[in-house]
Amino acid sequence: MEREILTGMNERLLKTFMDMLILAELRNNDNMSGYDVIEYIHKEFDFLISSGTIYSLLYSMERDGLIEGEWINRKRVYTLTDKGKETIKTIQNASRHIQNFTARLLQAK
Repeated sequence: MEREILTGMNERLLKTFMDMLILAELRNNDNMSGYDVIEYIHKEFDFLISSGTIYSLLYSMERDGLIEGEWINRKRVYTLTDKGKETIKTIQNASRHIQNFTARLLQAK
């Protein structure tokens, strides 16, 4: 039962914070396609996410100005914009705050 709970929690966290995961990976690996993102998540977290979910999120992130896509050899590849770089930097700098907040949530009475 514990394994099922943890697996469910991991999936929930991945889905919730997938935009941050994509920003962080694009910081380390420019020019990723949607397929590359799916492959990375599957390989790194053993979680298979649908292409519809990824492409919808990538388009949303592009509309928000966090990433920029361009067609290269019939494949759309994405890179971070300045806004995306600043966003992921801010999130990383706030990691201690995020950990403390999460701990408080779990201790709620």
